[in-house]
Amino acid sequence: MQGLQAAKDKASGLFATKPLLFKNAQYENFHVDQKGYDQMYDGEDLETPPSPDRPPPRPIDKYVRAECPCLTARYTVALLACFGFSIMFGMRCNMSMAKLKMTEKHNTSSGVKEDTPFEWNVEVESSIDSSYFIGYLITQVPGGFLASMYPANKIFGAAIAMSALFNMAIPGAMSIGPAAVVLIKVAQGFVEGVTYPSCHGIWRMWAPPLERSRLATLAFCGTYAGIVIGMPLSGLLTDYIAWQAPFYFYGVSGVIWYVMWLWLVFERPSKHPHISGKELTYIEQSLGTATQAAMPGFWATPWKAFATSPPVYAIIVANFCRTWNFCLLVIFQSAYFNTRFNMQITESGFVGAIPHLIMTSLVPIGGMLADYLRKNNIMTTTNVRKLFNCGGFGLEAFFFVLVAYANNKYVATIELTMGVACSGFAISGYNVNHLDIAPRYASILMGLSNGIGTIAGFLVPIVIDYMTQERYKLEKAITEWRDVFLMGATVHFIGITIYGIFASGELQPWAEPTPPYDPPVKSLDHETTFTEPLKGSEPPAYGAIAPPRPPAPQQHVPNNPFVSGAFYQTEPVQPPAEPYQDLTDDGTY
Repeated sequence: MQGLQAAKDKASGLFATKPLLFKNAQYENFHVDQKGYDQMYDGEDLETPPSPDRPPPRPIDKYVRAECPCLTARYTVALLACFGFSIMFGMRCNMSMAKLKMTEKHNTSSGVKEDTPFEWNVEVESSIDSSYFIGYLITQVPGGFLASMYPANKIFGAAIAMSALFNMAIPGAMSIGPAAVVLIKVAQGFVEGVTYPSCHGIWRMWAPPLERSRLATLAFCGTYAGIVIGMPLSGLLTDYIAWQAPFYFYGVSGVIWYVMWLWLVFERPSKHPHISGKELTYIEQSLGTATQAAMPGFWATPWKAFATSPPVYAIIVANFCRTWNFCLLVIFQSAYFNTRFNMQITESGFVGAIPHLIMTSLVPIGGMLADYLRKNNIMTTTNVRKLFNCGGFGLEAFFFVLVAYANNKYVATIELTMGVACSGFAISGYNVNHLDIAPRYASILMGLSNGIGTIAGFLVPIVIDYMTQERYKLEKAITEWRDVFLMGATVHFIGITIYGIFASGELQPWAEPTPPYDPPVKSLDHETTFTEPLKGSEPPAYGAIAPPRPPAPQQHVPNNPFVSGAFYQTEPVQPPAEPYQDLTDDGTY
C-alpha cells in the first residue's frame, strides 16, 4: 500500500507541472487580465481556458464546420459583409449600363440610328434613378430599431437576398412600362435601406473597440469593390450578351451569397458553435457588459439629445456630402466619359472602375492606420476622425476641381482616380464615428444619418439630369460637366468645415443608460440595537390597546436579523393599577 501511495503522489506531482493545455485540451491556452483597452489582450497571451456556453451544432455542422480556413470568426463576418455590399452596389451599376446600351447610336447606310427599345425622356430617367432612394430613405431609421430588437445579421442577409430577387424582376418590369420599373426600384431601395444600420448592429456585437475601424472599413470597402466589379462587368455582359444579363447575374449571385451568409455568420460570438475560445473571450472581455444592456425602445431613445448634439450633426452633414459625390460617380461617371470623351460602353465601364479599385484598397489601409494611431496613443480618437474625414474630403474636392477643367480623357482619368481614391480615407472618419460617440445607439444613429444622407441620393439624379440636359452635344457637355464637378467640390468643402468644427470621437454623456438608483445603506454606527430605547414619547406599559399601525418599513436594517427596520413607536396605555382599599361599613372607601 505504501508503494501504491508513493506512485500516486509521484504521478500527481508529474502532471501538476504540465502546462494547462494538457489538462483541458478542448480549449486554447489563455488568460485575460483586467486591463484597459490600451493594454487589451491582442489574442496571443491567454493561459486560462474559458468555459463558453456553446450552442449545440446544427445538422449541417456535423458535416462541414461553420468556419473559413485561415480566418477568425470576426474577420469572416467582415469579409462576407464586404461581399454582400459588393453585390448590393454592383446591382446599382446595372441600370446605368443598360441605359447606355438602349441609347447607343449605330452608323447605318441611312445615317445614324439609335438603338432605343424604350422611349424614355429625361424626366422618366430621372424618376427611375431617384425612385430607388425613395424606398431607401424610408427604412433607414426603422432599420436601426430593427437591428437593435432582432438579430442584425439576419436582417442584413435577408435585405440583400430580397434585393437580389427584385433585381431579377427589373427586366420584366421594363417591358411592362416605366411605372413598373419605378415600383420595383422603390421596393429594392426599401429592403436595402436596413443594410447599413444592421451592419452597425453586427459590429456592436462583434467588433472589439480597438478594431472597429479596420473591421468596419473592411466591410464597407465592399461598396467600392462593387463599383469596381460592377461597372466593367455590367458593361461586358451588356455588350456581349444582352442588356438584361447583368440583372440576372447579380440576382443569382445575391441568392448564393445569402446561403453562405446563413451558414457562416451568427448573431454574436457566444452563439457561434465553432469560434475559438481565445477569440470568444477576447471579444467578450473587450466589449464588457455593453452588449448585454437592453436596447432602448422608440420612446426611450434620447431623441432630444440627438437633436442637440453637435457631433451628431457633424456626422449627418458628412454623410450627406459623401452620398452626394458617391451617387454622382455611380450614376453619371460612365455617362461623363461617354459624352465628354466619346468612350464606348465597355471602355467607359473599365475606366470608371479604376478610381474605385484604388479606393477599395485604400479603405482598409486607412482603417488599420486609424486604429494604429489610436491604439498607440499617437492621436486622440477625435483628432483621428477629423484628420481622416477632412483629409479625404479635401483631397477629393481638390481633384474634382482639376477634373472640371480637364480636356484629355487620360488626364481626367488620372485626376478622378486620385480624388476618388483619397476619399476612401474618409470612411475611417464619419462612417465609424457612430460607434465612438454612442455605441449603444450606433445602429439608430447610422439609420438617422444615412437616411438624411439618402436625400442627397434622391436629389443628385434630378439636379444632374437638369444640369446636363444637352450633354450629348460636345460643346454643351464641356461646360455642363464642369459645373457638375465644381458643385461636387463645393459640397465637400462645406462638409470639411462643419465636420472639422463639430465632430468628436469621445463617448457622449447621453450615450449610456442611467444607472439604477441604489438607496443609501445605514452605517454600522447607526444600526438599531436592543440597547437603544424604542422610538416614542410614552413609557411602555402593559395592557394597552394599540392605535393604528405606522406606515410600512422604508428600508432594511442591516446586520440585525431580529429587527425589521420598521418605525418603532410605543403605544399609549392606561395607568398602572393601584392597590384596592378596604370598604367601610357604609360601603364607601
